Amino acid sequence: MNGSSLQIGEIAALSGVSVDTVRYYERLKLLSRAARSGGGFRIFPAETVERIKFIRQAQEMGFSLDEVKQLFSSGGGANQCQ
Repeated sequence: MNGSSLQIGEIAALSGVSVDTVRYYERLKLLSRAARSGGGFRIFPAETVERIKFIRQAQEMGFSLDEVKQLFSSGGGANQCQ
């Protein structure tokens, strides 16, 4: 994905999760706070799709969301796995 921006529904569809899940991850600070469009819609960078996929894979491997958050805050996580 390139440097484009996507609305929350597009992010959810491309990630295979619900819009509520995207909002939940944002509340938990697993995702950066989304910018807002002029109409108030959440706008995320396209890279958010890969981050959500990483979170889901980590959960499938048995990691809790708190543990995933620690991975991101320690400089590890999806960026280190590419």
